[in-house]
Amino acid sequence: MRPHVKVGARYKMEEGEIEVDSIQPIGFPDITPQLARESGFLGIVDLLKVAKHGRGENIYLIRFHYVGPGARRGRRGAG
Repeated sequence: MRPHVKVGARYKMEEGEIEVDSIQPIGFPDITPQLARESGFLGIVDLLKVAKHGRGENIYLIRFHYVGPGARRGRRGAG
């Protein structure tokens, strides 16, 4: 329906955090095998098994990066 994260916000993980870099609305034609692999999936089918949920029909590409434990704001963590 809508993204539940915000650009620039950090979200805690077991160790460290992720920081959202961008949120971009996309369509099904934008979901390519290359995008699926870049996102850590074997292919489109594997991506959709995880990503397709809820009753909404909107698709968002959310880019983020990992921030290691103890990293300060404004600095990107390794990885």
